[in-house]
Amino acid sequence: MSEVVDGKYYQAVPANSLAERLLVTARERIFKDFMARMRPARSDRILDVGVSDVINDGANVLERVYPHQDKITACGIGQGDDFQAAFPAVGYVRIEPNVRLPFDDNSFDIATSNAVLEHVGSFERQAFFVRELCRVARRAFISVPNRYFPIEHHTALPVAHYEDAMFRMACRVTGKSEWAQEENLILMTRKRLWRLAAPIGKSAAVGYTGLPLGPFSSNLYLAFH
Repeated sequence: MSEVVDGKYYQAVPANSLAERLLVTARERIFKDFMARMRPARSDRILDVGVSDVINDGANVLERVYPHQDKITACGIGQGDDFQAAFPAVGYVRIEPNVRLPFDDNSFDIATSNAVLEHVGSFERQAFFVRELCRVARRAFISVPNRYFPIEHHTALPVAHYEDAMFRMACRVTGKSEWAQEENLILMTRKRLWRLAAPIGKSAAVGYTGLPLGPFSSNLYLAFH
């Protein structure tokens, strides 16, 4: 069931396509920025929130690339059967969306989440998600798609997502109206990430990552130290 749910996030990225190759490249660069910003030690415990039961070259990049899988605890909203089969050394905990994470304060050295924050719902729910990552870990690295990348990540629509009304109309015309609903997708900007970071009380940085195109780069990150 979780694979069916997760699969909708990859509908715009067919297997063996140019889109998949670009996704893989972007996420490998996000991983490099994660390593540069977080500088994990061999002993650091890492929490990865929002892993996918879709197993492909573009999903679960931390688990695929990080050399110390035994130090990772992964969380997802599905049963995680396919994930656990693919990454048996990684611990897996099933969680419920928009509720407190089942870990004590500072249980981890680093918490990370890729391409999840834009899907949790309203600003209040996003703020809660960010607070929870910062509660359970001393450092955090969150990455999201950049609204101003020319191709919208979930629909593959070009430039229409630069303006809300145009994006809603384009989604309706193309039969992709679910992506115009706030509970499914919020288009992320640097300004919104800074607003989410402001109340946390930790040193924060916001920057571009993924495919490097300056302000049109494919992704953004929010990092806490």
